[in-house]
Amino acid sequence: MNLVILFDDDFINQNYVRLKGRRLKHVVDIHKSNVGETLKVGLLGGKMGEGLITEITKDKLEMKIKLTYNPPKPSNIQLIMAMPRPKVFKRIIQDVTAIGVKKIYIIKTWRVDKSYWKSTVLEETTLFNNMILGLEQSKDTILPQIHIKKLFKPFVEDELPAIIKGTQAIAAHPMAQEQCPRNISESLTLAIGPEGGFIPYEIDMLKKQGFKVYNLGERILRVETVIPYLVGRLS
Repeated sequence: MNLVILFDDDFINQNYVRLKGRRLKHVVDIHKSNVGETLKVGLLGGKMGEGLITEITKDKLEMKIKLTYNPPKPSNIQLIMAMPRPKVFKRIIQDVTAIGVKKIYIIKTWRVDKSYWKSTVLEETTLFNNMILGLEQSKDTILPQIHIKKLFKPFVEDELPAIIKGTQAIAAHPMAQEQCPRNISESLTLAIGPEGGFIPYEIDMLKKQGFKVYNLGERILRVETVIPYLVGRLS
């Protein structure tokens, strides 16, 4: 936890907060902080700053806080991602949040197993908790927007044109002829398929909407590796 995320109900008054539960345990057991020390803090959706610890007991931690600066700038990339295996999905959400991506679309493609959509990783509370972990890691306070889209064709035909408007749209695909570019400063929409990639029909539909399709070279990478690799390469 590199940043303690604060919520509205943590506030005792305008300048003091009280922490309990997981955050208290982390500060005491991992940071081993004491009264008089300061922690990096940030209000969810708002500014960041420091918190001076004024009291610690087994049940609570109180801080006097001062929020003085804005969170880091977001990534220039919005992400469209085929629903991955649930066991890696939580880590992907944490990592994408930490990277600074603020719009994430989770989509159904032909190679996505139907059972994935029944997983508890898609529940609102689970998504929220994993995004918070990503914010804590990267010292950010702005949550991504996550949109779940379970029908591929209606999403691509009816919604995607408005989503990609004003951006350069790129789809990663292992069978593409051209290699992915680097260091693009303009706004981007990045589409990443499931393990095995998009099927030809899906690639054709993305191309019709204006996507350029690129490979990543000779290596075939897992989805959880591809995403941070591409965001870093393109940003």
